[in-house]
This record gives sequence, C-alpha cells and structure tokens, in this order.
Amino acid sequence: MNADHDQGKGGAGRRIAAVIVAAGRGERAGRNGHGPKQYQPIGGKPVIRRTLEAFAGHARIGTIVVAIHRDDDALFSAAAQGLGRAVRVVHGGATRQESTRLALAALDSEAPDIVLIHDGVRPFLDANLIDRVIDGLAENQGALPAIAVSDTLKRGGKRMLVEGTVSRDGLYAAQTPQGFPFPAIRAAHEKAFREGRLDFTDDAAIAEWAGIAVRLVEGSPENIKLTWPRDMALAEARLSAVRLPDVRTGNGYDVHAFAEGNQVWLCGVAIPHEKALCGHSDADVGLHALTDALLATCGEGDIGTHFPPSDARWKGAASRLFVEHAVTLLRARGGRIANADITLICEAPRIGPHRDAMVAELSDMLGISPERISVKATTNEKMGFVGRREGIAAIATATVVYPGFLPE
Repeated sequence: MNADHDQGKGGAGRRIAAVIVAAGRGERAGRNGHGPKQYQPIGGKPVIRRTLEAFAGHARIGTIVVAIHRDDDALFSAAAQGLGRAVRVVHGGATRQESTRLALAALDSEAPDIVLIHDGVRPFLDANLIDRVIDGLAENQGALPAIAVSDTLKRGGKRMLVEGTVSRDGLYAAQTPQGFPFPAIRAAHEKAFREGRLDFTDDAAIAEWAGIAVRLVEGSPENIKLTWPRDMALAEARLSAVRLPDVRTGNGYDVHAFAEGNQVWLCGVAIPHEKALCGHSDADVGLHALTDALLATCGEGDIGTHFPPSDARWKGAASRLFVEHAVTLLRARGGRIANADITLICEAPRIGPHRDAMVAELSDMLGISPERISVKATTNEKMGFVGRREGIAAIATATVVYPGFLPE
C-alpha cells in the first residue's frame, strides 16, 4: 500500500498527513537533564520517539510534520534518528495554537486531503485509535477522540466550598489525534490568527468556532497526555513492567480434488503431474490454507469472504494474489509476520524436489526470510480420499506480531 494514499472508510483514496505538536517547554513535568518532557526517556526511548513511531508505522499516514522549539534541533534529531521515515520539521511559535498553524502552513505545497493533529506528549496512541479518527471523518466534518467523563464533577466557589454538582451527561474528555479536512482546518487557523483569537486550547475548539462540525469517536484510556512528574513516573513504570507482546497464531485448512490436467500448483510452484487440482482459481491448496491462517490473525474472516468463488474475477487467478491481500491487511494493522508453516498432505506428487522453490515463492509473497518458512509433506498412509489419490489437503499455521501488548 502506498503510504500517501489511504484505503480505509472515512479516508478512502485520500492523502493523509499528520502534524505533531512538540514545541512546548514542558516545565510542569520537571527537568532531569534530558530537556523538555517530550525528550525525556520512558522505557528507554524519548517520549517524542514513541509518538513518532506510532505515525511512522501506520500504513495510512503519508507526510509527517513536527513542530519543535527552535532550541531543540539537536534533541529532536537525536530522538528521530533511524526512524525509517522522512519527517518534516518546522519551528513552532509561542503557543500550541501558533505551532499548529505553522505546521499546517508547511503542508500547503502538497495540500493533503486530511490532516491529523496530535500532541507530541501522548506517546501511547495505537493504530486502532488512528484508524477510528480517520474513519470518523467526512468531507466537511472533523473527528475528535474522546472518553466519557466518569468522575462526579463539582463546581467550586469561594474558600473552595462546593457550590454544586455538575451533571456529567454528555461530557467527554478530549484527546488527540484530532482529524480534519485539511483545507477547512487550515483556513480556520488562519482566520483565528487574523482576528487575534489566540485563546483556543485545542484544534476542535477552533473548528467549532469556525463552523466545522466535529464528530466524537471512541478515544483510548491508554492515550494519556504526559503533563506532570507523576505522569512521567507512571509511564516509566508502565513500560518497565513485564508485559506479554501481542503475538497471534492463525490456522488454515484447505482441500481440493483432482481433475483432468497435467500439473498442480502448490505453494506458488507449478509441478508436472498426471492430474490437476480442481478449483475456481488455480486451486493452490497450500496458499489457500496459508491465506486463511494469515486472515485469522487479524479477525478478517476467511478466503471466501474476500474472494468468493461466485465472483468471475477470480476464475483461474493465481493464488499468490490472495496471500498478498492478506499480508496487506495485517500490515495495515502494524502486523509483522514471524513465521509460516505449511504441511501438504498427498500421496503424489513428491514435494521434496520442489521445496526450495516453494520457500522462495513464499518468502517473496510474505516479505520474510526463508528461514522463517517451513514447507513439509506427508502422506495419508493410503487412507481416506488423500490415500486414494483423489485430492490434496493442506494445513497452514502463521504467527504474526502486532503492536502493543496483550490486554491485562
């Protein structure tokens, strides 16, 4: 997938940019020799680095612009080193609002369709949150991630005496990233600047003032803003704790009967044989099982969901298309394939002479090294339909590592 073009719901086919605001001095979080809070390490990485990685690793995000303080060039360069994605840097202003305006101006030359604006000191956002914001956007509507207020709210008066209880019905705590159609939020920021309105606390407030509708989408309790020394300490404790990574395993099984022909396709390789496998596509039983295993790791149904045999487009299609589609889906969620294991169950043809070619094809489809791929074969000891040489079956297992950790 081209990182500059989104293929999701609310942003289908549209160019999406991200603005990260990180020009503050962060005095409330304290200093520990590492500079402002966005450069302080948590879990061995600067806060801003973790924030950058969330956007740089997301397939739907194109250009990334970061607003930093003019005194922080060296700090930011060190934090972003080796990120693997080009990041555009601008010097921010005296306020968050001004820094955002300058960062948006830096996007004028390419004018993306959508922009996400995020606080640099919210390092715990994940791919799902970014997706929800993008999918919540419409042509003339922004999207704001928010959490419903759960605490009882009190209105304080003189001498800190309670004057009343505020209903929390319909109240939400706003988060970032906040998403907007780029032309609308760019114009809103310029209008506020021209009219001397410099008192807005977030971009959704500017959008509301400018008459841009903003839709609430589900935020994340994990997506906290690091403001106080205690926030930094809790973030460090959270990242230092022993946590289980989000490793998922999927299984797939497929079977195809023999038909008239002179070759079979197995794991992307054409093998001469006295018969062919019968199917709507090329009937590559190994790749069909693998596709189901990959889809299982991200809850995307099975091969028939995406490539129904009733659809004439897939008649005679190469099954590697199915595998590559599954790989695109899991990578869009930040998934990384750890290994793939395929067992072919047949009396004939012999698999051994073709194993290296199969592994090479699979390595190309999956984007992983050959040592992470296993292709095995076994017979059915002449029992059942496989034993009677009526067809071939395959079992596949795939392990994929996704961003984040297992829920506690």
